[in-house]
Amino acid sequence: MLSYFQILILALIQGACELLPVSSSAHVIVAEKLMGLDPSSPEMTMLLVMLHTGTMFAVIVYFWNGWKRDYLATPGQIQWFVVLLAIATVCTGVVGYGLKIVIEKVFMRGAEHAEIENLFSNLPLIAGALTAVGLLIIYAGLREDKAPRRTEIQPQHSMWIGLVQGLCLPFRGFSRSGSTISTGLILGLPKKKLEEFSFALAVVLTPPIIAKEALRLVKSHALSGQGSVTHLFVPGLIGMVLSFGAGLLALKWLSRWLEGGRWKFFGIYCLLAAVGVMLIHFKVK
Repeated sequence: MLSYFQILILALIQGACELLPVSSSAHVIVAEKLMGLDPSSPEMTMLLVMLHTGTMFAVIVYFWNGWKRDYLATPGQIQWFVVLLAIATVCTGVVGYGLKIVIEKVFMRGAEHAEIENLFSNLPLIAGALTAVGLLIIYAGLREDKAPRRTEIQPQHSMWIGLVQGLCLPFRGFSRSGSTISTGLILGLPKKKLEEFSFALAVVLTPPIIAKEALRLVKSHALSGQGSVTHLFVPGLIGMVLSFGAGLLALKWLSRWLEGGRWKFFGIYCLLAAVGVMLIHFKVK
């Protein structure tokens, strides 16, 4: 049973890291491991999703004025924005769902109750994902001043961003914001609009993930033969509120670092974090 102190710690970690390109999920999972919790259990994956929900609301509050200025000022802008989000989200769904099927049916074939969530507590896999996104971020940061700058996000850019975002879904540690913003920087997209677009995608992606994990939690609870499920969502609701506040602070920091040309330093941090995750893996193994 989670204590309120554990929820507080996890919420602060999630809020501080979710909107930075360093994979909040990886940090939360490592913290859960150190607390002796099972990150792949339905209760913990649901808590993680609710923590993401708190930072989703932080995204809406922080970016609302920017979205109104750059994407929602006219009916034409709104329509174009919806088209770009739809293209990216469909690409994300195709890649993410495809990877889920391949992993569960091929790589996890024969395992009892094979679910993609079972990989969420695999620290070596998380370390590998952190390494991959760290290298991507460093590459994007080094190319930042060399790539020609474009003024607007186009459908082909949205497609590539969505495809890369799909790779993040099954792998904790492969930072969603880190990979999508890095992809946009490599494509030469304008920093401010790219940042706004990347986090708008997070808002679109969060509700279906909430529904998926809530259904998984309810099914797991029903199989256990216990009673009401209401109490199962209390830790997530508390964590959601706490991560909202921490998320707002993290967003301000991210904007300053992105606009200040220090993007590659997040990649260096991810590489160091990957080493730390492996050390923790051997310690708690």
